[in-house]
Amino acid sequence: QVQLVESGGGLVQAGGSLRLSCAASGRSFSGYFMAWFRQAPGKEREFVAAMNWSSNFTYHANSLKGRFAISRDNAKDTVYLQMNSLKPEDTAVYYCASGLLLDKYDYWGQGTQVTVSS
Repeated sequence: QVQLVESGGGLVQAGGSLRLSCAASGRSFSGYFMAWFRQAPGKEREFVAAMNWSSNFTYHANSLKGRFAISRDNAKDTVYLQMNSLKPEDTAVYYCASGLLLDKYDYWGQGTQVTVSS
């Protein structure tokens, strides 16, 4: 059974940093895309960043490029989201997802809350 388990969320002051982790298990993710999404209260889910498990491909939302970075540790089957210079508008539940296509994700984690105080 595929499991994606996020961790690393919490409360941080504006300007601070957090690193989210997504531990993946239950199958081989070779060739899969791994992505981060976020959803703020009352807003639609928003794409944050994606990478391919088997290549150097990464893709970041233009609005977050330069502050957020996706990376992976193959040995730990873990994907990370480094978030710097956090702003109150970054407050959201952050979800990890996986799928064979960049624009279609079949597996989702339960989410981790990130709250940025002003």
